[in-house]
Amino acid sequence: MPVFAVTTARGENWDHDRGIREQPFWEQHAAFADGLVDRGVIILGGPISSDDAEDIALLAVEAADVSTLRSIFAADPWTEHAVFRIKDIRAWTLWLDGRSRPAV
Repeated sequence: MPVFAVTTARGENWDHDRGIREQPFWEQHAAFADGLVDRGVIILGGPISSDDAEDIALLAVEAADVSTLRSIFAADPWTEHAVFRIKDIRAWTLWLDGRSRPAV
């Protein structure tokens, strides 16, 4: 299955006076994201530092194609309520993955 690097950014309803876990619909968004992890759609993800203050997170996502990926995230409560948006999607060929390697 193809993998994509997905960058999310603040949407028009992001409350700049609140932290990420204080945003509207946080609990619903977190449950949705956890479900994507459980289904193997999100491989890795989390907040990322950036020179662009609008950037929120970087995700490694498995999806058949960009259209499918966009349709999956269209159901995220944060997307539905414009708290965040998909900023960038890039095809990503993973050649290295040390997560399953036993610790030395």
